Amino acid sequence: MATTTPARGAHTPPTGGSGGAPNGRSAWRARLWRFDDKVSPYAYIAPFFLIFGAFGLYPLLYTGWIALHRVEMTSLDQSEWVGWDNFATILQDSEFWTSVSNTFIIGVISTVPQLLMALGLAHLLNYKLRASTFWRTVILTPYATSVATAALVFALVFRADGGILNWVLSFFGVDNIDWGNGHWTSKIAISVIVIWRWTGYNALIYLAAMQAVPTDLYEAASIDGANRWQQFLKVTIPSLRPTILFTIVISTIGSLQLFGEPLLLQGGTLGAVGGSEHQYETLSIYLFNYGWKLGHLGPAAAVAWAMLVLLLIIALINWIVGRYVRKNAV
Repeated sequence: MATTTPARGAHTPPTGGSGGAPNGRSAWRARLWRFDDKVSPYAYIAPFFLIFGAFGLYPLLYTGWIALHRVEMTSLDQSEWVGWDNFATILQDSEFWTSVSNTFIIGVISTVPQLLMALGLAHLLNYKLRASTFWRTVILTPYATSVATAALVFALVFRADGGILNWVLSFFGVDNIDWGNGHWTSKIAISVIVIWRWTGYNALIYLAAMQAVPTDLYEAASIDGANRWQQFLKVTIPSLRPTILFTIVISTIGSLQLFGEPLLLQGGTLGAVGGSEHQYETLSIYLFNYGWKLGHLGPAAAVAWAMLVLLLIIALINWIVGRYVRKNAV
């Protein structure tokens, strides 16, 4: 005899007696059961919304309130409504646009090589290798290293006098390069730190996505005569499009939040202002200077909201591009 398993909605609350009308106790149990059935899902998700409200939504709204007021670090209990003046202040400041440009350039020259290298590493790790767990742990080690430690080590590598990199380049006839004070060399140095820290992390994300690709696709491609490189281009990459879009968005968010790497590249006063000519000052450094060095919390909050708007614009562009690519792939 064929049987079916009842669904959750098919369950009925317990009744009292054997076929008779429920007594007071069983009726109370039935009401409690119905209450539990309706309320328990909300109780399960309530902790997330409570934490998000306390540490996500409230700071966001409070920052928006500060952005519309004049609030000083020395007098947090005093505020004055100024409307959009704080936004006008930063938009008319050339240093703000310099930090936007620096953030964008560093983001591009760190994200593109980083994701390409991560794809290559994930492709290598996707094959059956000896001690595969060891290699996966090794490439994740930079991500587990603190940003302060990584930045300080690379600051020694990129030192103008006695730096390891300049010492190596001297064997090829290259004179000492002042990495920290150059407009492009400083951005390259920061990008190298970012690439070193995040390539392994993205490689493991790509590896997990690659292992979810059905093997039938590779077998069919192999039967059709495709070599490994062609399989990678025609099978792996199309299957990884959603994951690639995800890593682009995450890397973009990380680029807009760059703080520790530029702060510690030269350290001291120069690091706190993004270089002698603000050549590697990012938006986070600019916000830090306005809020914690100058004590003007209103413009600092306006910078934070400007960063949020930039993130939304970039996410929208990524979404449009991803939708266009998916539509053409169909």
